[in-house]
Amino acid sequence: MTVSRALTIAGSDSGGGAGIQADLKTFQELGVFGMTAITAVTAQNTLGVQGVYPLTLEALKTQIDSVAEDLSPHAIKTGMLFNADMIRLVSQQIVHYGWENIIVDPVMVAKGGQSLLQEEADEALITSLLPLAKVITPNIPEAEVLTGMEIRTLDHRKDAAKRLVDLGAKNVMVKGGHDSTNDVVTDLLYDGHTFHLFEGERKETKHTHGTGCTFAAAITAEISKGNNVLDAIQTAKAFIQSAIEDQLGFGSGHGPTNHWAYNKRNVYR
Repeated sequence: MTVSRALTIAGSDSGGGAGIQADLKTFQELGVFGMTAITAVTAQNTLGVQGVYPLTLEALKTQIDSVAEDLSPHAIKTGMLFNADMIRLVSQQIVHYGWENIIVDPVMVAKGGQSLLQEEADEALITSLLPLAKVITPNIPEAEVLTGMEIRTLDHRKDAAKRLVDLGAKNVMVKGGHDSTNDVVTDLLYDGHTFHLFEGERKETKHTHGTGCTFAAAITAEISKGNNVLDAIQTAKAFIQSAIEDQLGFGSGHGPTNHWAYNKRNVYR
């Protein structure tokens, strides 16, 4: 039996709702063996980020090498990469090992508003990592940074997605959670040829910490199993919708989502 394996290269969230912790929980719930390469340790909770402590480039490279040389991941997710040097290193490692199933979650800002990516890293992400991406999953503010354009309408999102494909990404998923103009959340996928819309009911809640990490991790898990991008996103949408709707309800700020809700629904429905 072949066990599907996924590697996440991201930051550690001491609060457990996002980052490496959210990725591993998602991989596990979707039946995928998860592995990690940690870029930084963060001190955070539902109220915000109290500290970010990056690892050395040597520590990051050695983690990636250790996984690559023995455990052979079928898909790789990148999250918080902190600075330009880390982005370039990760990109070089991806090329070195010939990895193709790369899902890039361009983590730039925490839910509480604190920047998680140094400004000079934006260009490195665009020029080094984005062209390697099988799927990139920016929210609207992240898509604005990556494209340098203002995004207010669905047509704006389509233009942004086209620009990101022109920059090298194979598939661009511009998430619609930040567009609060209606009761339906519309995510937009562009595969370089066709636009696909994914709609879901908007849940009014403050417990959304880690939604971006979890969504991208679910896509990564499904692609590691050999599923195509469209099918992977369909599952990821159902996974994150369940995680948001079945609230855990703790924490004084932006609480975490419920990573076991998807399987609980499937088992007991």
